[in-house]
Amino acid sequence: MDDLLSLGVQLVVVDDGSQDETHRIVQDYRKRYPGRVHLYRHLLNRGVGAALQTGLAAALKRRPRALVTFDSDGQHHAQDLYRVVRPVVMGQADAVIGSRDFQKMPLHKKFGNTVMNLITLTFYGHQVRDSQSGFRAFTPQTTRLMELHSSGYGICSEMVGEVFRHDLRLEEVPITTIFTDYSLSKGTDTKIGLKILIKLIRDVFK
Repeated sequence: MDDLLSLGVQLVVVDDGSQDETHRIVQDYRKRYPGRVHLYRHLLNRGVGAALQTGLAAALKRRPRALVTFDSDGQHHAQDLYRVVRPVVMGQADAVIGSRDFQKMPLHKKFGNTVMNLITLTFYGHQVRDSQSGFRAFTPQTTRLMELHSSGYGICSEMVGEVFRHDLRLEEVPITTIFTDYSLSKGTDTKIGLKILIKLIRDVFK
């Protein structure tokens, strides 16, 4: 959070039913940065998709020029924010995905993300390099247009589908990724990818 706040941005933090010190820590940041850190809390863990929907809705109320989603697991570099948000701010894109380097990704994460890229292509008809990256930027208009329903990791593919459903411009820019034991325990792996695939198939045949 310190690295992001040093860039002069406002932060919307969603505490998705955490059982650790997250809530207290973010409250301390609110006191240190009045008016710049906004905390929203789910009393129960509702999933990454639900947290993203809460965060985006809260951010829209602040009338931003652009909205950026940023994972809290330490895998992203704050300094990449300008690279990700620039095409949106410059009017060159309606949505941007910060694409990670799959060559540097551990095998189980690489396989899971590759599976999700194929699922995104199959169900939404468009191919992207990194459909599961949590580092993204959107115009306010794009954010309002997206109809998001997934409460889990399926929201990443759902966002891509919504961007193309509305014939919006999507760009991908390379970002640096920090792989730690903690960040590797989060996000999409093979098991999660298969769960998302099963859910999508069920949705199709409802």
